[in-house]
Amino acid sequence: MVMNPSEEFLEQGISQQPSNQMRTGKSELCPEIYAFSIQLRRLNMVDTSFGFVGQNLRKASCMTVATLAYQSLGVVYGDLSTSPLYVYKTTFSGKLSLHENDEEIYGVFSFIFWTFTLIALFKYTLIVMSADDNGEGGTFALYSLLCRHARLSILPNQQATDEKLSAYATHGSVETWQSSALKSFFEKHPRFRTGLFILVLLGTCMAIGDGVLTPTISVLSAVSGVRLKITALHENYVVLISCVIIVGLFSLQHHGTNRVAFMFAPIVTAWLLCISSIVYMLKFLKRTGIEGWISLGGVVLSITEAVFWPVFIVATFAAVVGSQAVISATFSIISQCCALNCFPFVKIIHTSSKIYGQIYIPEVNWILMCLCLAVTIGLRDTNMMGHAYGLAVTTVMFVTTCLMALVMIIVWKQRIAIAVAFLVIFGSMELLYISASVYKIPEGGWIPLALSFIFMAIMYIWNYGTTKKHEFDVENKVSMNRIVCLGPSLGMVRVPGIGLIYTNLVSGVPAVFGHFVTNLPAFHQVLVFVCVKSIQVPYISEKDRLMISRVGPKEYCMFRCIVRYGYKDLQQENYDFENRLVSGIVQFVEAEEDTTLKTTFISSCGREVGNMDIENFDAQNEDHSFTNSKSSDILETKIRKGHGGGAPLKDESLHILRAKESGVAFILGHSYAKAKKSSSIVKKFAINVVYSFLSKNCREPDVVLNVPHTSLLEV
Repeated sequence: MVMNPSEEFLEQGISQQPSNQMRTGKSELCPEIYAFSIQLRRLNMVDTSFGFVGQNLRKASCMTVATLAYQSLGVVYGDLSTSPLYVYKTTFSGKLSLHENDEEIYGVFSFIFWTFTLIALFKYTLIVMSADDNGEGGTFALYSLLCRHARLSILPNQQATDEKLSAYATHGSVETWQSSALKSFFEKHPRFRTGLFILVLLGTCMAIGDGVLTPTISVLSAVSGVRLKITALHENYVVLISCVIIVGLFSLQHHGTNRVAFMFAPIVTAWLLCISSIVYMLKFLKRTGIEGWISLGGVVLSITEAVFWPVFIVATFAAVVGSQAVISATFSIISQCCALNCFPFVKIIHTSSKIYGQIYIPEVNWILMCLCLAVTIGLRDTNMMGHAYGLAVTTVMFVTTCLMALVMIIVWKQRIAIAVAFLVIFGSMELLYISASVYKIPEGGWIPLALSFIFMAIMYIWNYGTTKKHEFDVENKVSMNRIVCLGPSLGMVRVPGIGLIYTNLVSGVPAVFGHFVTNLPAFHQVLVFVCVKSIQVPYISEKDRLMISRVGPKEYCMFRCIVRYGYKDLQQENYDFENRLVSGIVQFVEAEEDTTLKTTFISSCGREVGNMDIENFDAQNEDHSFTNSKSSDILETKIRKGHGGGAPLKDESLHILRAKESGVAFILGHSYAKAKKSSSIVKKFAINVVYSFLSKNCREPDVVLNVPHTSLLEV
């Protein structure tokens, strides 16, 4: 990495210190200070190794926009353009197949046209897309907006400091009595908050179900077309070919949306040309015969039967491409669910070094593939798949309409009459389609309901279990008064090094540390309680990622680091957490003397402690917490003073650097949830079986932060 001028000056400011400074008792640390200071400056800059940082994305160039537009052919429009493969076939199934005359065909086409116009164009393009959450859309994005503006948060460890983030901004138009009344209603009625959360989960799970049904119906519909040419081909061979194509489709996903979209875009272009020109030209020539030949020529007429196979091949590839949009969307949805405590943590891989948000989730990919194969082999009928697909899509649309009506009142501060009009106009249309799909539940409509029930059960149980575990941890955290009464040594031998204790608490001392104090004879010189949490905003800039604060008096050398992520942030496995953490703590220590209040309090055990109030320490400490953006400049200024002969760092900072050189240990405490004996059988099964299984098989925070196994201690 090329250093900028400030880095060069920083390097000179340390390397050119007077020799008498080097002869002090701190001389052995000067190389460490130099190297660490340079590294600190680099870590506070944009992380160019991965090419993106949340909200600090640079303005996209024309080439980037053109590239994304080209890729959209291979992802977005692939799904849209393959609809003709199964729409008319599914619509004219059953008794309606006896009425395939011009009037019925034009009637269906009229429904399609006005559905596109009213729902896709007016509702989504002109209205819903205006309700983006810092550029993000979807069911959870709308719900996130509502949570921030109406205090509906489903995340248990939120803090007042989170609201200071620029992405969290809730300011806007003046509060109206309608919005105030609706907010008050949700605050007073927790059951309605739970009902809204379940509605969001329903829409989300139906969208995931769409990720199973779209590849299945698209591929099987395209491959089924071969039986028009080879009538003797058995249905089993059609299903087998479809399964092979589906396996191939999901096997390509690890290459990432970026590469897959580039590869698929030409296929969609060819397919659009086929259905927009070649097919209708050939149909026209076939019907008009000599007259058509006279008007257009006879060259094209010579390929009227021969064009079947090229179009069939293009249609099959286009069906594969059309599935890419919902597969990519499913990855994005699962990622958001993980961040919002609605799904167990899974491995998330960012597949593009230039474009943010293109991800791949291996476990979800293979689960989707297995479900697609099961539906393909089990149903073997595109009509039944079409009925299932219709129920999934219309349910997602209706959930979006309901959430959008709430956004209009709570976020946009519109009158209730406007929101009701929106709900009635679009909701009635969608309920009409839902009613038709519900009628088809015995004929395939049960599939999305079954899939949604399974995913909703997993999400709700995970959210419920995680919330209950957090409540237990809050109730059983160690009293700060007890910690202070132990003295600076905490009743143990403090050995060189840094100990990082993972916890889901954003304040207080976790119960697991009480076990350490009671049972261990020694612990590290520097203790850091680390909490990895998500906030209901899409992105958090790298400079606001870490929030550092002190735990207990200064001589105890205990700190807290809260690692904050947005629901669209990628919790990177190549995140250099250890160095970033020590960098942040040093920044905090160097900036602390200029901001911390100088007061003295007496603990209940008679011990005098400085700079803290034992009983209200958590609230006070939150006010004096620091992010990298607040203190990095102060540290750089202090290090630059070293060029003039002054001490570059405070003693405590040097003490922390010594501890880092001695080694860093990562301590991860495991706790297990168990239902009470008086609980119902359903709750016992949900907690003791389902939640326990999910907890044992999800990814732990140490994996998210790339903790080396040799330094990990699990308790």
